[in-house]
Amino acid sequence: MSEKHILDDKITLREVVLRLREWIKYFRSKWKTIFIWVALGAGLGALVSIVKKPVYVAETSFVLEESDGGGLGQMSGLATLVGVNIGSLGGSSGLFQGDNIIELYRSNNMLSKTLLSPFQGEELLIHRYIAFNELDQKWKKTVDLNSLDFTLPREEFSVTQDSVMRELSKIIREQHLSVAKPDRKLSIIKVDISGKDEAFAKEFNERLVENVNNFYFETKTKKTSENLQILQSQADSVRKILDRSLEELAFLSDKTPNPNPLLQSGNIDIRKKQIDVQANSAIYSEIVKNLEVAKVNQRNNSPLIQIIDSPRYPLNRYEIKLLKGLVFGGFIAFIFCVIYLYFGEIYRKYFTA
Repeated sequence: MSEKHILDDKITLREVVLRLREWIKYFRSKWKTIFIWVALGAGLGALVSIVKKPVYVAETSFVLEESDGGGLGQMSGLATLVGVNIGSLGGSSGLFQGDNIIELYRSNNMLSKTLLSPFQGEELLIHRYIAFNELDQKWKKTVDLNSLDFTLPREEFSVTQDSVMRELSKIIREQHLSVAKPDRKLSIIKVDISGKDEAFAKEFNERLVENVNNFYFETKTKKTSENLQILQSQADSVRKILDRSLEELAFLSDKTPNPNPLLQSGNIDIRKKQIDVQANSAIYSEIVKNLEVAKVNQRNNSPLIQIIDSPRYPLNRYEIKLLKGLVFGGFIAFIFCVIYLYFGEIYRKYFTA
């Protein structure tokens, strides 16, 4: 009997078809309600397409030079597939490789520095951003943006100015900035800046890439540059001492043009200077060799960022077309109306009976 009871509780295909017909008949009876919902949704969609401003996207893509880390180059590619990072085992530090340089683009330091960059004359990018987003009106209850002077040196900023910079950097990072590697196997990085102001999006994108590239170059070559400067300073100092020793040797030689070979004491000063000249020449020669090696290292460690695509007018424009707003608005309203009617009918049948 239990098996028969289970079989009786099963829903047959015929019952499914009958119930579907009942629901279709019910929804047809509510066509006026559905029509009103769809009309309202289409109207709202059209209103959004008219009111919502278009968004412009400035895109920059570039190739980042990366060291393969010797024999670990192929292994690191395989390890990436299983979520293991063995890049640190290679010869290079990988300070700006992969995800690290992406986070550098998202840092408050780089975003703040870019916001404080000049834009079309004396105006700064931060002034442009505040103006077209009307932040001076939206934030007037908490801070008076018009009274803040962002042209001051960064170290002279007040606590309020630092707070504004941090908040603006957060907004740009979350709403306007996109930094990613389209293909994890490649070294191509894509930087996108979106905004309602086409000029701001283009200028901010270019300035951000420039600031990060300069920071990358300075940091990547910092050690070799310092070593190169020290060797160059040593070479200049030794060269001055060598020139002075040569002048003094020539002066002593001129004083005794025909020294008596039987009197050795008269040649002591000349021999001392000759020894100084030989020693300084050897030191200078060795420093020059090290200097040339340092120059080669400097060139080898100099980073390479090759720009592939840079933003150009007109920028990519994304907006909701009127027809798309009508269709999407009406469709979404139709779905919500059907759900509302369905659950309303279920509630009426089983909970109010």
